[in-house]
Amino acid sequence: MLKKTALIISTIFTLTFAFANQETPVAEAHSTEAHAEAKPLSEKEKIAEENKEFIQHHLLDAHDFTIMVDVDGHHIGFPLPVIIYDGGFHFFMSNKNNFSHVNNEGKSAENIVESNGNYYRLFHEKIYKTDASGDLKLDAHHHPTVEKVLDLSITKSVLMILFVSILMLVIFGGMAKSYKKSLVPSGAAKIFEPLIIFIRDDIAIPNIGHKYRRYMGYLLTVFFFILFLNVIGLMPFGVNVTGNITITFFLAIFTYLITNISANKDYWKHIFWMPGVPFPMQLILLPIELLGTLTKPFALMIRLFANMSAGHIVVMSLIGLIYYFKNVVAGVSFPLLALVIYVLEVLVAFLQAYIFTMLSALFIGMAVQDHEHEHAH
Repeated sequence: MLKKTALIISTIFTLTFAFANQETPVAEAHSTEAHAEAKPLSEKEKIAEENKEFIQHHLLDAHDFTIMVDVDGHHIGFPLPVIIYDGGFHFFMSNKNNFSHVNNEGKSAENIVESNGNYYRLFHEKIYKTDASGDLKLDAHHHPTVEKVLDLSITKSVLMILFVSILMLVIFGGMAKSYKKSLVPSGAAKIFEPLIIFIRDDIAIPNIGHKYRRYMGYLLTVFFFILFLNVIGLMPFGVNVTGNITITFFLAIFTYLITNISANKDYWKHIFWMPGVPFPMQLILLPIELLGTLTKPFALMIRLFANMSAGHIVVMSLIGLIYYFKNVVAGVSFPLLALVIYVLEVLVAFLQAYIFTMLSALFIGMAVQDHEHEHAH
């Protein structure tokens, strides 16, 4: 079972690796208002704008790993590999010519990297092909009109996926070896065995039935994968990986594929030609049932993405309000409120992993269950 889990981990990593650095819908929201404003901003407006940019930066993926920013605005962290395909592969580190710390102006000769005679520049965490001047030729909506290249970089989200994948392989690989020696749990098994038993007895068996063993590897993998990413995202240097809709999309796709590939003939019969229903109603129900097969993974994707993103936004907004109001009431109340929300976020981290796994088991169970009672009638 644990070997199957390790195989699924590798598969999830492989598919999410190339797409994890894509922007989420939140990331694509450019702050065009700041560019449209011609009059100088007041102190509170500047603080509000800085807080907004800070929250957006936290929610976005990035081409470098920033642990913290000092009082002088210097980023403390380490660079990550940038991999571009533009008529061939281009490789360089994100700290080359300060590439990953570019300003958001449309024309600048700074922060440009030259590779094999081509020039590239980062703009809102997307890489564009430009010239030596760095002009992105922005349109009226402040969107670049120059060519955007295929970005296959090791971003901070991809780095966290790598880290969690290796961590899970080490933990569960070690557990598999320990059980070969003795069935008495030791080490990490003392912590994770109760969770594994919980997933088996309270999620897999009730929802899938006697065929549950075939799907335990996937259910265990997706539960711990989401849980570890959620918990790491709550750490001070954490990366909001599950707040990236690309990640949640691929996790939902895995559930969708497993559900429909494993589905038996009764499942498809109830979708395409529901037995015992009048012919006119069958014609009406057919498109509804087909649409239902798509709304299930869509709900999985949006639920995980929205809940994890919302928690990060609320906590960081409460912290930002301290600097906005700058008074004793704000200095006392908002940190306490942020702490309460943060503790709730720890609960949500476990809850969202449980909900995703439970719904996945439910959808799989609906597809593989036997309808012997109908044949009996």
